[in-house]
Amino acid sequence: MHPETRLALHRIRAAELRAEADAYRLAAAARPARHPRPLRTRLGWTLVEVGLRLAAAPRSAVAVP
Repeated sequence: MHPETRLALHRIRAAELRAEADAYRLAAAARPARHPRPLRTRLGWTLVEVGLRLAAAPRSAVAVP
């Protein structure tokens, strides 16, 4: 590919990427801020995590006489 052609394509692509980034920034600024998760959701996921840890914990064998 000719160097001038490659440079022109690079400039076009860079301009497209800048325009896409600007559009994304504008769209992100227009969106409302995310609300933090409610307490019930956080508590639920914490209980799930604790349950998974308990289920995965190695258990020692109990000797039966």
